[in-house]
Amino acid sequence: MIDTNELRKMCDTMRVDALRMTTDAASGHPSSCLSCVEIIGVVILDIMNIDPEDPSRFDRDRFVLSKGHAAPVYYSALSLKGFIPREELYSLRAIGSRLQGHPDMNKTPGVDFSTGSLGMGLSVANGMALACRLNNASSRIYVLLGDGELQEGQIWEAAMTAGHYRLSNVIAIVDRNKLQCDGLTEDIKSIEPLDAKFKAFGWRVFFVDGHDVGALQKVIRDAQTPYDGPTVIIADTLKGKGVSCMEDQLNWHGKPLKGEAFEQALRECGQ
Repeated sequence: MIDTNELRKMCDTMRVDALRMTTDAASGHPSSCLSCVEIIGVVILDIMNIDPEDPSRFDRDRFVLSKGHAAPVYYSALSLKGFIPREELYSLRAIGSRLQGHPDMNKTPGVDFSTGSLGMGLSVANGMALACRLNNASSRIYVLLGDGELQEGQIWEAAMTAGHYRLSNVIAIVDRNKLQCDGLTEDIKSIEPLDAKFKAFGWRVFFVDGHDVGALQKVIRDAQTPYDGPTVIIADTLKGKGVSCMEDQLNWHGKPLKGEAFEQALRECGQ
């Protein structure tokens, strides 16, 4: 287990990386990255059983970034874990780069599945979990879901499937930042009550502050305790967390910072 204070510092680095990468590329989804920095940081850097020296080992844990547009912060975590050279981060979205706008399992070291089309990640995680079960592997499958994508019907088919097959090796985390591309999730199509929906399909449910590193470390380890079914962690987050002009604001969904706004954001993030 990584010391919580050290892990916070690593998450701070990830937040700055995501800002720099998207600004350098003049493309991407910085506010969507910032809401899940701590979630991805804790899962990739502290929790998962993975090894950059043996990235294809079958009994490794797996991570599916279902909200694939948050790829920059995922790449940052993989770089801190040793899968990607740090200097390669700034090739984001460049022609020929291994680091495209959405994760590519065929090009990017450490990426377990290519994502981008929302709604598919939980189905993929189920397939991985079933394959691991059939091969007697102790792997856990972590999947990060955006709350807007929970409006996709495929998510709930997958939730039913995970419950039916009692996939105890599936741990889903919902980035509950309450905003999607076109507005508030509850205005576009209400997804509440989330806990009751998942429980109805046989899921165990936890809640956590998605920006509290220590709380995330604890709740994910609690989610690893034996249970005859899948587990979901609903993480309360803030879109654009850490940058005042972005926090809880809709109009930064796919809009990188530039100029003075970018410099101010770096100052707010301690750079």
